Amino acid sequence: MTTRAPETDGRRSAAAARRRAREAEIIAATRRLFDERGVRDAQIEDVARAVGINRAIVYRHFTGKEELFALTLVGYLDELRDALRQADGRGGSARDRLAATVSAFVEYGVAHPAFSDCAQALMRRSGPELLDEISESALLRLGRGMTGCLTILTGILRDGNEAGEFRVEDPELLANTLYASGLGALQLARVGILVTESAPGVPTVGQVSPDQVRDYLVTAALALAAG
Repeated sequence: MTTRAPETDGRRSAAAARRRAREAEIIAATRRLFDERGVRDAQIEDVARAVGINRAIVYRHFTGKEELFALTLVGYLDELRDALRQADGRGGSARDRLAATVSAFVEYGVAHPAFSDCAQALMRRSGPELLDEISESALLRLGRGMTGCLTILTGILRDGNEAGEFRVEDPELLANTLYASGLGALQLARVGILVTESAPGVPTVGQVSPDQVRDYLVTAALALAAG
């Protein structure tokens, strides 16, 4: 029976550490580009240039642009999870907690517009497409990031059911629905334009503020939870 030399183990551990550090550096550069320019204007060439490497090296660490975007989204989701936890931690009734967490979701999304862009870009992909374009380990990390946020909402909905405040048949489904609809509403808050009909066949463009969008989402979430 042969054993691996300690020096070999040490070299492999050091190489793995360097790889993880480089991956983190690339993801951090992608996040900066997202925050500065938006998701649409961020290109692999720009990411590589920001890190000071060749674009081919980026593809050594990630299967493609979609995987890099997915892992960058994980960072936003981790921050969002912390914001939701803080909002939920203020306590109160289940209605109060749901209102606080939905408000925190909107506030985070307005402050980080690239978050909703990145999340929606990935949601437009079908399941099979994501499986083809993103590695299993990256999908696992993305799934953990999403469930970290959704579990908070689900827990509030279940507590509300037990307290008799809510009548939610499927808390997991409603939590996912609130997340998905919230992403769409964030675009409305960002654009600030509301289209109405002043007379039959006569469209009118008005304005809507982030606060109005937040209040609407809170009202809608409470109504859905109440059944």
